[in-house]
Amino acid sequence: MDINGLLKPLPCSCGKTHFCDIEQVFIEKNAILRLKDALKNHQNILVVADENTFDAAGEKTLSALSDKNVKTVIFSGKTVLVPDEKAIEKVNENIENIQMIVGIGSGVIQDLCKYVSGQSNIPYLIVATAPSMDGYASDGAAMILKGMKETVKSGLPRLIVADTLILKDAPMEMIKSGYGDIIGKFSALNDWKLSACVNNEYFCQYIYDLTFEQIQKTLSLADGIKQRDEESIKALMEALVIVGILMSFAGSSRPASGSEHHFSHFFEITGILNNTPYLAHGIDVAYSTVITAKIRQEIVNKTFPDKLFRLNKEDYETLIQNIYSSCADGCIKLQERIGNYNDKLSIYLEKEQEIKDILNECPTPEEIIKMLEKVDLNMQEFYEIYTNKQIENAILYSKELKDRYTVLWLNYDLFGY
Repeated sequence: MDINGLLKPLPCSCGKTHFCDIEQVFIEKNAILRLKDALKNHQNILVVADENTFDAAGEKTLSALSDKNVKTVIFSGKTVLVPDEKAIEKVNENIENIQMIVGIGSGVIQDLCKYVSGQSNIPYLIVATAPSMDGYASDGAAMILKGMKETVKSGLPRLIVADTLILKDAPMEMIKSGYGDIIGKFSALNDWKLSACVNNEYFCQYIYDLTFEQIQKTLSLADGIKQRDEESIKALMEALVIVGILMSFAGSSRPASGSEHHFSHFFEITGILNNTPYLAHGIDVAYSTVITAKIRQEIVNKTFPDKLFRLNKEDYETLIQNIYSSCADGCIKLQERIGNYNDKLSIYLEKEQEIKDILNECPTPEEIIKMLEKVDLNMQEFYEIYTNKQIENAILYSKELKDRYTVLWLNYDLFGY
């Protein structure tokens, strides 16, 4: 597929004209050489990276910018970089007179540059160092602000520059993370269709179908991904970028992020709060897709009750306080504003069979496990790092983190667990 062709306005049968304001995407061998021409009208450049991503692509990037006035912000590579107020401040200290921010990295570096760009109105581009996630072409910056995971609309990169010679040498965990992030779209798409049924949420069949194509394409790449085959890695990166573009088409991350991402955010937030370990984002998403598939399967095999499950409001808020501590009030206010606490029982009972038919469209847990095993992702890793209690808490409380109706709300409303 011609990715750059997708960047043109596209009238759609859903009633919208889809568009994505990225100027160009380069996914090719020696793509970094494109920077010289792309930045010919920009003289003052800020390069943002961490020590690991700079080692991967910093020298090539600075060489392409040799005729520019370049400042650098290089974060430590020895600890996990958190995109929080402290990291934002470090970048902001260096943006005076800057005409373009050049991020070198993947998820966190991308989000940080995206956020600062959105706040400062300084354009940015990203030099990708790993095919690890689908956020390269999305306008949402996944930040940790006031201790809470928050996706902030921050604008798109001018360019995505992905040198396949660099991508194929990324840590295998990050490559598997990109594969896992794509497999998670089975869950995300199912949640989107579910919410369209229950909440009459906007839904676009074109976006749905094109996202599904990226899942199917990625499944065919498994052997090449394990071997670091350059063409397979290129195709994986293309799938991740296309999904990001489709998020722009939808106006939200709905096609790419659902209950499986809620789990990942839960493990990350509680890991930061409690100083406990958590997996790489895409790998968490992949394993969490198995858990959400189990939840769908269990709902399908039950008769919907004639009474909505509800805990006493004060008791429930106390439980959320115990889980999220400083983040709890923000979670509660978010859900009250969105309306996910509202009574949907009459809709559930009226549409019980339609809801079950939708849930049945998602692959089974066993099928997803086989997909993950193709790239040596073993579900046992998930159970070794997270306790049964952590997983139970994720099922109950991860839904509170985002403004998104998913199967987790359906499960809670009907059965309370």
